Amino acid sequence: MLRDQPSPPSREPARSVLPRIWLFTDKRNDARLEKAILGLPRGSGIVFRHYHLPEEARRTRFETVRTLARRRGHILFLAGSAALARKWRADGAHGRRLRPSTKGGLLLSVPVHDAREIRQANRTGADLFFLSPLFATRSHPGQRPLNPHQVRKLEALCNGPVIYLGGMNRRRYQIRATSRTHGWAAIDGLSQSEG
Repeated sequence: MLRDQPSPPSREPARSVLPRIWLFTDKRNDARLEKAILGLPRGSGIVFRHYHLPEEARRTRFETVRTLARRRGHILFLAGSAALARKWRADGAHGRRLRPSTKGGLLLSVPVHDAREIRQANRTGADLFFLSPLFATRSHPGQRPLNPHQVRKLEALCNGPVIYLGGMNRRRYQIRATSRTHGWAAIDGLSQSEG
C-alpha cells in the first residue's frame, strides 16, 4: 500500500475508542438526565432507552439527549433496531435482536446475562457486551447477581469489550474489574451525586 493512501477502515472498532463509562437512560433517571449527561467525563457513552414514552415523545427526548451528547463528545446508542438507530442518527444500536446484516456502519451493543446470550451476541458481531447483573439492581429485582467466578467465565466467552452493568458505581467497578473488563455502566450510579 502506498504511504499516502488511507488505510482501509477496520471492521472492528478499536477498544481505545469505545467509552469506558456508560449511562443508561430510564424513566427513573429522566428528571435528572441532563445533569447526569453533563456530569459524565468527556467521551462517555449513553444508551438511550426511555421505553416508557410513546414513539413521538421518545424521538423528541432522544433529540434533546443527542444535542447534549454531541456537545460533550459522548457516543450515543439507541435501544432498538439498527434501522431506527440510523434513522435517528445514533452512533450505534443496542439490543438482543440485532442482526449482522443490518449493521451498516453502526456499532452494536448487546445485553448479556449467560453463555447462550453471549454466543448469540458473538454471532451478531456485537462490538460491545453489557454483562449483568454484577450486583443487585432495581432494574431486575430478585435476580441473583453473578459471582466473580461466573463473571470471569462469561467474560472469556465475549468476542469484544465487556462493560459491567447492574448495581454498578465507580467504587464497585474498581473492586470487581478484571484485565478483560473495558468499563462499567449504570442508571442510578451515574444519575445521583455519588456516581
